[in-house]
Order: sequence, then structure tokens, then C-alpha cells
Amino acid sequence: MIQIYFMITFVLSLMLTTFYVFVWRRRYEVNITVLFLLIPVMNYAFLECYNEQNLEIVLFGLKICYIGGCFFPWFISLCIMNLCGIRLGYRTRFLSFAVSAAVYCSVLTIGQEDSLFYKSIYLTQKDNVWIPVKEYGPMHTVFYMALALFCGFSIGAIIYTWRKKKQVSRQILYMLFFPHMISVVGYLARPVLPTGMELTPLCYTYAQIVYLLIVQRMELYHVSDMAIESMVQSGDIGFVSLDFKYHYLGSNETARRILPVLEEIAVDNSIVNVEGLEHNVVDWLAWFKENEDTDAKYYYKTPAENENEEETYQVQVKYLYDGSKRRGYQIILTNDTKNQKYIKLLNGFKTQLEEEVAMKTASIIRMHDNLIMSMAAMVESRDNSTGGHIKRTSVCVRILIDEILKLGTPQLSEQFCRNIIKAAPMHDLGKIAVDDAILRKPGRFTPEEYEKMKEHAAKGAQIVHEILKDTDDMDFHLLAENVAHYHHERWDGSGYPEGLKGEEIPLEARIMAIADVYDALVSKRVYKDPMSFEEADQIIMEGMGKHFDPQLKECYMKARPRLEEYYRSEGESGPGKEKT
Repeated sequence: MIQIYFMITFVLSLMLTTFYVFVWRRRYEVNITVLFLLIPVMNYAFLECYNEQNLEIVLFGLKICYIGGCFFPWFISLCIMNLCGIRLGYRTRFLSFAVSAAVYCSVLTIGQEDSLFYKSIYLTQKDNVWIPVKEYGPMHTVFYMALALFCGFSIGAIIYTWRKKKQVSRQILYMLFFPHMISVVGYLARPVLPTGMELTPLCYTYAQIVYLLIVQRMELYHVSDMAIESMVQSGDIGFVSLDFKYHYLGSNETARRILPVLEEIAVDNSIVNVEGLEHNVVDWLAWFKENEDTDAKYYYKTPAENENEEETYQVQVKYLYDGSKRRGYQIILTNDTKNQKYIKLLNGFKTQLEEEVAMKTASIIRMHDNLIMSMAAMVESRDNSTGGHIKRTSVCVRILIDEILKLGTPQLSEQFCRNIIKAAPMHDLGKIAVDDAILRKPGRFTPEEYEKMKEHAAKGAQIVHEILKDTDDMDFHLLAENVAHYHHERWDGSGYPEGLKGEEIPLEARIMAIADVYDALVSKRVYKDPMSFEEADQIIMEGMGKHFDPQLKECYMKARPRLEEYYRSEGESGPGKEKT
């Protein structure tokens, strides 16, 4: 009966191992795979140990049996550690293996006179069964201690994981540990069992059944590997593998469809001089070596079955890893055609929307500018002495800006130039707040009237502020306020409304001051005739460093011919006709 029992456990374990080989996947825990290979061998050894009268064969069988006793707890402990996400260092792994190996080395001395595992062993027959009788040595005690050590490791890992980690299946942990404990208990229970009875083979076979139940469940927990395999099988993503010397290692069917030339390349051949790969795969690898952190590239391909439709593939190059060691390159080709079409469609809508927004914005800006010009013209219409002043001073500012840009000093930004030309018509908006009796007076002002008149600068700044307070262009807002507020300030500090001096006066106001005074000099007023260009030039030049910024002297001198030409062409007050 005992031989039948051992035969049954052996056959069952062999069948279970065969089934495991049939369903094996590369993600299965390697330690469990080793156990499935060892258990039938150990169960067969048990069968031989209790079916032989030859002591030599029994000793050999016992040595095989103890492979499981010495290494089975070590493999299970490693499996539990791996599932718990506990990474053992090389030293710890080596030392724990060394303990099992040392115990097993003592097992190999069984039968020798100086054996430390069994002091003696002989065969005796009981109930028609030959039973090995053993006298244990000190290493057998170490064997028990090793069993306790590995059981302690497993229990500690399970308790640690149960308390600290959430991303581990506790059900799988318990299922792994339970047959481990059953096997140990079965081994230790031999003294109380009937003669010749061994529970260890049955416990090993039971462990196989439990491990078969959990290996496929454990496979699902390898999320990253499952995701990659799903992508490979989906048919949308191509993979090409190469070593660091550009030797072809393999590819999937999708990659070979995208790059048909891969069908003709043998594994381990170099791709460097392969026609059809030098301008894509080779270039991608060179690009990756120089720019490891850059975004993906794109590969465009016209499929043979539909020449009117271009396919777009996103190309990513990664390192090919063997564990933590880099072994080559992995090229990933993802079909991005739908996304690119969607992006082009969005870009088309975006471009159309931008054009419409630009048109609307331009229309609003024109309305805004026309409103400003209309207000300036309305102010000018109230002042019977300054007809055309807004237009002429704006032209003067533009001419001065052109010459400043040619000279390069002072340095002006494109935005500044654009803003001051746009703001020039607003410099006298404050006159709208001046009483008509003063603004339209035909003669010179009394001191009291002049003081009232000077208020137009500060009031003009307030008006400009109210007009532009909701604009998003704060640079233009500030510049326009400065032009209105400070264009009557003087370099020497004798101007108004605040008596600013030198560079305290904003540059835009200093430029505006020259244009404003020049137009006042060469234009006809109700209280004076226009000056000649020579007279006006003399006054402007004498005012450099007093009234005007001396830094602008050179630009004014360069601008003078163009200013005179402009006023002659205008002929408004006749400086070119009557006085020159």
C-alpha cells in the first residue's frame, strides 16, 4: 500500500508538471517553475527509497529527496518576497542560498563514516516494507533551523506587506504560504506517522495544485508586461529591436508591414547599409543618440493598397533592457494617422478662427483709432488757430522717428515707434476742457488766461487715461498719457505742468515737444505769421539743451530737409511760398 501511495503521488506530480509546462507563460514566477520541475523528481526519489533493499540506491534517493527539503523553502521565500515587491540585495540572496547549499552539502555526505547529517543509517523491514533507520547528526538540527529561518522570512514579508503595501494581492500571498507551511508540517510529522508513511510527497503534490491555481492569476498582476503584450498583439504598434552595433534582433508583424524591407533581413545582420532603412531606421537611431530626451519623430508612408492616403507613424526610440542592463535599442512605431488628421482639422479651424479674430481685432483697432482722431479733430475744430496741427505734428513725429532709427541712438523698439506715432494725435486732447473764450481768443493770452491754458496738459492725460483704461495694451496706454501730459515740459525744468527736468521727462514727450514746437513756428496763427524755415531752425537749435533734449539734436538736423519738404508740399501756411 505504501508503494502504491508513493506511486500515486509521483504520477500526480508528473501530470501536474506536464500541465504546467503546457500552460507556461514567460511571465510566470521563475521560482515556481523550478519547483514544478523538482517536485516530480523528489516524489520519484521517495518512491525508490521505500521500494528498495539496496542501501546504496536508498542513500541516493534520500539525497534527491533532500533537494526539496533544503531548497523548497528557499524558492518559496524568494517567490513571496518578489510578489511582495521586496527587493533582496545580492548579498542577502547569496547568503540565504549559501545556508541551503551548506545544509545540502552535508546531506551529500550521508552514508559516510564522518557524515554530519546522519551519524548512521541502515535498512530494516517492517510490515514487508524496507525502512531506512537514521541517527541524526548536528547538521540535521541546522536543517530544522534553516526551515524555521525561511518560514520566518515568509511570515515577516506577509505581515509587512499586509500592513504597508496595498498593490499586492493578499489572497495570493496566503495561497503561496499555506502549502509552504503544510510541507514543513508534513516533514516534521514523520515521527508520529505509521511506519514508512511520508506526508512530504503528498504535500508537494498539493503545493503544485495550489500553485497552478495562482500562477495565471499572478500573471494578471504584471500590468506593464500585459499592457506591452496587448499593444504588440493589437496590430497598431510596431516594434523593432537592434543591438548597439545596429545588428537586427527582430520585429513584430506590424513593424514588417510598415517597413517591408525587414522581411528580407536575417537576424544578427547589420542594417547600416541596407537600402530602405538608411533614411529612416538608421537616421532615427542617430537622432536618438544625440537627443535622448527629445519628443517623438514622425514617419510618413503611402500604403500600396491606397496611394491617395498617407499614413503617419509616431516614432519613438528607447533603450532595450535586459533587466536593468542596456542591451540595444527598441524602435516603437505607433500609427498616428487619425490623430494627425484630427490635428490638421483643428489647425484648419484654428487658422480660420485666427483670421476671423484678426479681422475683427483690426476692425476694432480702426474704430478705436478713428474715435481718437475724431476727438482730436473735434478739439482742433474748436481752436481757430491750430487748423491741421494734429496731422502735421503726426507727420513730424514719424519723420523724427525714422531718423532716430537710422542713427541708432537713442535705441527704440519697434513697439515704441509704432505707439508714439499712434499717440501723437492725442497730445492736445486736453484742450477740450479749456473754455472757448480762451481757446478761441484771437490775440495773445493774459497771464491768467495762459495759466488756464496750461491746464490742458494734465487734463489731456486724464482724458487719455479714461479712454484707454480698459485696453489690454498697457504700453500704449502709458505712452499716450505721457505724450499728452508732458509734451510741454522743458529740458531745463522750466516747462509745465510739473516742471520735470532732463531725463525725468519721458522720451516720447521729448520727441513730441520738437514736433509740436516746430509746427507752431512754421505755421500761421491768428496772433502771428509763419516763420521761415531758417528762423524756425535757429530757434530749435538754440533750444537744444534748454527746451529740447540735446540727445535729439542730431536726429532733428537729419530730419530737417524732410520736414521742410513736407511743409512745402502742404503749403498750409505758406512757409515755402511767402517766407522762403
